[in-house]
Amino acid sequence: MRFSISIAFLFLLAALTLSMASCQAVDQNANTTATSSATPPGEQNLTPAPRPATIEQAMKDRGEQDQARPTLSILSPANNATINGSTVEVKLELSGELKGYMPHKDPATQKGNHIHVILDNQPYEAYYEIGQPFELRNVTEGKHTLRVFPSRPWHESYKNDGAFQLVEFTVKGGGDGAKPTTTNTGEKMANPANKSETSRREGKDYSPSQAGNVDRTRALLTYSRPKGEYKGADADPVMIDFWLLNGKLQGDGGDYRVRYSIDGGEPKFIDTWEPIWLSGWISGNHRVKLELVDKEGNVVDNGGYNSTSREITILR
Repeated sequence: MRFSISIAFLFLLAALTLSMASCQAVDQNANTTATSSATPPGEQNLTPAPRPATIEQAMKDRGEQDQARPTLSILSPANNATINGSTVEVKLELSGELKGYMPHKDPATQKGNHIHVILDNQPYEAYYEIGQPFELRNVTEGKHTLRVFPSRPWHESYKNDGAFQLVEFTVKGGGDGAKPTTTNTGEKMANPANKSETSRREGKDYSPSQAGNVDRTRALLTYSRPKGEYKGADADPVMIDFWLLNGKLQGDGGDYRVRYSIDGGEPKFIDTWEPIWLSGWISGNHRVKLELVDKEGNVVDNGGYNSTSREITILR
């Protein structure tokens, strides 16, 4: 009888051991599954890339246009003008060695030469038909800065003397600060009160910009690209481009550097005034920061405009 009880006890002990081992295996499998399902996306590793072949071909197809030296004049608003009311008319005059360069949007491709128009330090709006009216509507009361420069269809700016122009003006009896500033065609030029999905895609979901207080004798960095949403082939590589006034970068014999960082990562530098392309973007939203710095690495003060961030979206 005692022998039978001992045998039964051994069988029971073995069964309990197997059950505990099975439960442990299930727990381990569950942990493995949970860990693998929470694995983060691949790490972004951005590296400089050559100018895309499609753009190289576009440059060849355009003939002499990329050797053009277009110059702009801002006829309206006049520098230091005071404007009564919330609507500001923008009139530009294009001249110089154009070599066939003329702003115009191709209806088929929705691309073409254009002018980058920047109100204060908000993202630019592309102005394709300079013979047609361009108005800023619902401009808020106070001092504002308007910057313009010519661009190619892929948004690379022309960097010759006279291409860049800047005026400051003051608005009295301005618009509603809770509503966006728009063009006469409804494109948003500034939209601090509305953090909508549409604004984010357009690259216009940013803090209110500082206006005025620009010293025309000091170096001034104007952020141009990247901006907005990038899809398909346009999503890699992505171009960084800017306009530099009253200064030279170290690689061009000057004292300044352009410091850039992506998503708050390690700062890197641009030492010659030309666009760069970065490859290796992963899908999602990214924050791009451009700063003009001196030899000691300090941001050059000029109205708060020499340090600018933009949010872009990559869709792969």
